[in-house]
Amino acid sequence: MNDNVVWHAHQVSVDQRAQQKNQQPAVIWFTGLSGAGKSTLANALDLALFKAGHHTFLLDGDNVRHGLNKDLGFSDKDRVENIRRIGEISKLLVDAGLIVSTAFISPFRADRKMVRSLLEPGQFIEVFVDAPLETCESRDPKGLYEKARAGIIKDFTGISSPYEVPESPEVYVDTKQNTVEACIETIMQALHDRGVMSDNPEATSQ
Repeated sequence: MNDNVVWHAHQVSVDQRAQQKNQQPAVIWFTGLSGAGKSTLANALDLALFKAGHHTFLLDGDNVRHGLNKDLGFSDKDRVENIRRIGEISKLLVDAGLIVSTAFISPFRADRKMVRSLLEPGQFIEVFVDAPLETCESRDPKGLYEKARAGIIKDFTGISSPYEVPESPEVYVDTKQNTVEACIETIMQALHDRGVMSDNPEATSQ
């Protein structure tokens, strides 16, 4: 840490920002193999929360690599740095009082644990988006598995790089067996049970 860098206190507290928005800020961390449905569910949840009047933001793996993390590759070292940066951004957004959905493979347990450690207890909600490798490969929405099998893409999670399954996620959804709507219902119920969602006077029916 540079001795010339000093933390600057804010006049508006984190709690005040949350109270203004009538919600409990949190990070909804979607993790799973490529093709499991993370981005689909994160987008659907973000829309559902927005329509319910909540203040939200969505961080998606591909989108972030177009800007903030465009200098990173897919080696284990770069994957760790990718998640570290996302964790820091997520914390800032939570401090702003937002409910943040993130869609990242985030294959390593240690990295997900690191992000959890940045937040207050209850603010990190891990959602394991589960689907068998063969199901994800059959979907292959970006053609990545085909390239990985052909050796064109190196260090591809599930093929040539490991994915460490969450040991005790707050939410589990099986996208092979359940529809997007059913998965979102499960997640929304979990958020309600954990106090993230509350009756919001700004809620709309659009």
